[in-house]
Amino acid sequence: MSNQSSAAPLAHDSLVHLSLQDVWEKAALHSRAVALKNKQVDISEEAVKDAKAERFPEVNVAGNYEKATNIPVYDNGLFNTPTQHDVIHTLYKVGADFYLNLYNGNKLNLQIATEKIARQVAGIQQAQTMSDVRYATAVAYLELQKAIVFKQLVTSDIGSQEKQLAEIKENYRAGVVLKSDVLRVELDLSRRRLLLVQINNDILIANQKLNILIGDDDNQRIAPDAIADSTFATGTYDDYLNIAMAHSFAYHLSEKETALRTLQLKQAKANVSPKIGLYGDFYYANPQIFLYPYNPHLYSLGVTGVKASFPISSLYHNPHKVKAANLELEKEEIAHQDVADQVRQQVKEAYLRYQEALVQIQVAKSNIEQATENARIIKNTYFNQTSLVTDLLDADVQLLQTKFELVAARITAQHKYYLLQNVTGTL
Repeated sequence: MSNQSSAAPLAHDSLVHLSLQDVWEKAALHSRAVALKNKQVDISEEAVKDAKAERFPEVNVAGNYEKATNIPVYDNGLFNTPTQHDVIHTLYKVGADFYLNLYNGNKLNLQIATEKIARQVAGIQQAQTMSDVRYATAVAYLELQKAIVFKQLVTSDIGSQEKQLAEIKENYRAGVVLKSDVLRVELDLSRRRLLLVQINNDILIANQKLNILIGDDDNQRIAPDAIADSTFATGTYDDYLNIAMAHSFAYHLSEKETALRTLQLKQAKANVSPKIGLYGDFYYANPQIFLYPYNPHLYSLGVTGVKASFPISSLYHNPHKVKAANLELEKEEIAHQDVADQVRQQVKEAYLRYQEALVQIQVAKSNIEQATENARIIKNTYFNQTSLVTDLLDADVQLLQTKFELVAARITAQHKYYLLQNVTGTL
């Protein structure tokens, strides 16, 4: 195991550049969740075909071949030798029969309609799973983007801090600053180096998560696109709400469940219905024992007709079934209204959080300008011996923090935008 783990990173030294669209395509091909939903769609399609095939008549073929013994007749009592009555010893029959359902309370059409809705449900679930996979992949991709930019910021900041430390050491040797200033700056630089180690680990973790989602080797190094400076064009809350009501997976799944309950109610009502069908029977048989006198010859017979029946017991068995099905429909209608409320709430929250992230970007940009100017002023005053080293370090930390906040705000804005698309069913 140790040999494999040490050799694995060497096998993937080269970076593979992947855009977000690239990782979405790879995730769609390798996601087991998507593969399962694809299979479910195939199964539901076959179920629809199977239900439609029930319209064809039921046809059976059968045959039998028998050997019979003579019939002993005990005309002088059970304990005396019987008289053997000779019979036809070889009997056989070959035939076919069919039954074609003409009417059964419309149950067959209702069953076909049920399977079609189940097929639609499978399709919606398939699209929902694809959207969830795209959203999860986007989150992992954005986390990798953020960690890489954080690394660049910290690496650049470490370089700046090392130059600043060299200046402070030079001033210390000149007797301008105290030894404690040098120690404080060195301590602060050590913390930044530790932060860089943590960020490197964050990159490795995010890289592995993304590789798992897209089906690549865990150690494959991915180079994502640079974080986009521009934001996505958006509409109003009402626009997104209308989109959600037209495309939301949860809303349409609940809608289909209501339709299924409606069909179940119709099926329950159909139990109190006559059953009418066309049947037929044709066979060859030997010997002829259908009509008297019997004879040992082959004969054939064909019968066809219409069969009708009515389940009298359903008149008192079925009312409770209908009542239960009706209650199920009412319950599902309430659940559908509840889902609509949840969709509205989710769209509202996702929309407001996205707008909030856009404001955070503007605030973070302004904060960087202020922190940059503040760091410049404090640095000048420190080297002019009018401010303390703590002020200098605080100003540097604030500047780095504002840069982190801008990157995080941009990532958050994209995250919330993809969440909004996922909620509205358009990702």
